[in-house]
Amino acid sequence: MSDKKNKWSQPDEPPPPLFLGEKERDLVKQVNDELIERVIGQAIMYYPISTVHTDFHPVYGEAIEKTYLNPIRIYALVQWGGYTTEVTNFGVDRRPNLIVNFHRRRLTEDQNVFVREGDFVQYSDSFFEILTLTELNPMFGHEEHFVEIQAKCIKAREGLFNGK
Repeated sequence: MSDKKNKWSQPDEPPPPLFLGEKERDLVKQVNDELIERVIGQAIMYYPISTVHTDFHPVYGEAIEKTYLNPIRIYALVQWGGYTTEVTNFGVDRRPNLIVNFHRRRLTEDQNVFVREGDFVQYSDSFFEILTLTELNPMFGHEEHFVEIQAKCIKAREGLFNGK
């Protein structure tokens, strides 16, 4: 037995990941697109800030007057986030929240849209400002393939944004 050659050897590189080829990613995208757009059917209007036409302060990077591009209809999963209540010197401030879950590949590949904090969304008759963005749900546990982008939004104050 000791003179037999070992027929098992260490491979040069690890095997490819199981069940995560291009075809599998495309299948997941196709199923998600169909569910979100044709079955669930929740749509929002997304108002991105125009970085070309908005005059940002050269040092602080802020702008008093912001210019927005034309709205884009995006199908997403929208959840009611309840109310945020703050007590200020002027009284109690109670504002509704939304959680909008975007399908990442549908946005970036098909619609060429990249959501950002500070942009606005319209849901029903109300406008909401995107406060935070989080990438969630890595596909099959692989961190390089996230499925969704979650935006936490708060209702915009009257007069702050009117959709124009």
